[in-house]
Amino acid sequence: MTESTSASRAGEPLLVIDDLVVEYPAKGFRKQPFRALKGVSIDIKAGECVGLVGESGSGKTTLGRAVLGLAPVTGGSVRFKGQEIGHLSRKARRALSDEIQVVFQDPYSSLNPSLTIEQTLAEPLRVKKMSAADSSKRVRKLLDQVGLPSDAADRLPREFSGGQRQRIAIARALALSPELIVCDEPVSALDLSTQARVLDLFKDIQEETGVAYLFVSHDLAVVRHLSHRVAVMYHGEIVEYGDGDKVTSDPDHPYTQRLLLAAPVPDPIRQEQRRADRRRLLESQREMELQAGAV
Repeated sequence: MTESTSASRAGEPLLVIDDLVVEYPAKGFRKQPFRALKGVSIDIKAGECVGLVGESGSGKTTLGRAVLGLAPVTGGSVRFKGQEIGHLSRKARRALSDEIQVVFQDPYSSLNPSLTIEQTLAEPLRVKKMSAADSSKRVRKLLDQVGLPSDAADRLPREFSGGQRQRIAIARALALSPELIVCDEPVSALDLSTQARVLDLFKDIQEETGVAYLFVSHDLAVVRHLSHRVAVMYHGEIVEYGDGDKVTSDPDHPYTQRLLLAAPVPDPIRQEQRRADRRRLLESQREMELQAGAV
């Protein structure tokens, strides 16, 4: 039994983000410090997918970066398996690479164009001192796990489509058998049919391996496919957090309702009604914010 499995059975989450604040100092045209996260709290259990949704600038990517040690934690805490990781040194952070991994948004820029796929996938294995023979076997197994043929190992990234490249990026994240993967808009650069196939792959991998996901997206329809729970971010705060089916189909907060109405539908009459409803919700929300600011 792994430590994370033991923790989950004891009811302790794998990742706990508590009252997290991320603030960037004043710089250039920005005369005041910018607070990107304003006391955010969520948790992720072992084997669970928590979807993190919001529009551009809401703070969702910053939250993922804080978990990865790429954003400055200025308040609150980030605990992984009970250990505070929000303020770790770079060296200590590297030691977590076999437990926490990431899949980035752009499958075209996230792979080194000069390395073969085998070289890319074997890189983290070499860091862990795996032999060349064992590394080669592991690379073939990873390719099979993400639905790519073994001969893909000898090819370069330019020979693959966007969806295939993202599968390779997922394989790289899985190389060291992590317990948590931060997925930062991993399907937003793909067309709709490819998105669906890659989301199915994420789901299959989670069922097979028990890995947990923090799945960052701007699209409620995307996180609905995977997420056990969903957190909705607005202006650096969580405005709605709960069961994935409930939040993505019958949300309570006006901002989440706006996100749901933003998803296109094939019926032009319904689409126009959704636009009108979204405008109404936006006006209502602005009025509420003005009233709150006046208090």
